Amino acid sequence: MRVGVLTGGGDCPGLNAVIRAVVRKGIEGHGWEIVGFRNGWQGPLEGLTKPIGLAEVEDILTRGGTILGSSRTNPYKVDGGPEKIRQTLAELKVDALIAIGGEDTLGVAKRLTDDGIGVVGVPKTIDNDLGATDYTFGFDTAVHIATESIDRLRTTAESHHRALVVEVMGRHAGWIALHSGLAGGANVILVPERPFSVDKVIEWVQRRFERQFAPIIVVAEGALPEGGAELLASGERDAFGHVRLGGVGQWLAEEIAAKTGKESRAVILGHTQRGGTPTAYDRVLATRFGLHAVDAVADGDFGVMVALRGTDIVRVKLAEATAELKTVPLERYAEAEIFFG
Repeated sequence: MRVGVLTGGGDCPGLNAVIRAVVRKGIEGHGWEIVGFRNGWQGPLEGLTKPIGLAEVEDILTRGGTILGSSRTNPYKVDGGPEKIRQTLAELKVDALIAIGGEDTLGVAKRLTDDGIGVVGVPKTIDNDLGATDYTFGFDTAVHIATESIDRLRTTAESHHRALVVEVMGRHAGWIALHSGLAGGANVILVPERPFSVDKVIEWVQRRFERQFAPIIVVAEGALPEGGAELLASGERDAFGHVRLGGVGQWLAEEIAAKTGKESRAVILGHTQRGGTPTAYDRVLATRFGLHAVDAVADGDFGVMVALRGTDIVRVKLAEATAELKTVPLERYAEAEIFFG
C-alpha cells in the first residue's frame, strides 16, 4: 500500500512530529510506502513529491516547520483541480492521503472525500480554533512563545514607565491572547470574540500607571474596537478568501499615548509564534495524532479527522471538524476580568 502525506496552510511547530509518526508506523508497522507531497495541496495537484523514508525522518522530531513545505493552495480554485489530484494519485499508485492542516486544508480534505478520494485529516493550527478537538498541536508552543515574550517585555516596560501593547495571532479566535495574557499577567486582554471599549482600556491603563506600574496589553490581531472595522495589513485575499489582518496593536498604542500622555509602544509577535522547536506537549500530541491517523487509514476509515477528547484520541467526521470555528466562550473571558487593571 502507498500512502501520501501533506502539510497545508500556515506552518506550526509539531508538523514534523506528525510526519515522523506516520512514516515510522506506516513503514515499520504495516510495510507501507509513504509518499511525501510537497507544498500542501500543490503537491498532488502538480505531482510534486519528496522521498520520506525512515532515514529522512530520523532527526525531525524537534524541528519546527515542515520538511514537506506548505502553501495555501486550494484545488477547488484551480480548473479541474480535483481531477488533477485524482490523476496524480493514480499515476503514483497512492491509495490514500493523510492531510495535516487547519480548517482550510481539512475543508478541502472533506470535499475530496465526498468526491471519492480517501483522506484522513490531522488537526493543526496555532490558533486552536478547529472544532471537534480539545486542542491542536502548535497551540501550546505559540502560547509558550507569546508568554515568554510578555515576560521579557514587562521588565523593559517597567524600566521606562511605558505601556506596551503586544499583538499576537488570532484572526477570529482569541485563544492565544487569552492564554498567554493570563499566563503573562497582562493587565488587559482583547480578543476577536468581544469588541472592546477604548475608553475602558484607557481606564485600566490609567489605573495601572496610578499604582506606579507599567501596563501590559495583549491584543489578538482580529480584535475590534466597538463600532470599528477590522484593521487590515493588506487588502489582498488568499486562495481561501482570507484577508491578512494586522495593525490593531500599533493603532491601540497610538490611542493610549494620545489619551493618557504616557509613552506607549506596540510589539507585533507575528510569525515568531509559528517558528522554532515545539514544546514537549506538542511533540507528544502531534505524535499521537500521526499514529492514530495511520490506524484510520489501515481501517479504511476515510473522511475522518483524528481529535483529542479529554486525554483520548478519537475519530470525528471531517464534516463535523470543519463545521464551525471554536472560539473563546464569552463566559470564560468574563472569568478573567478580575485580573484586569
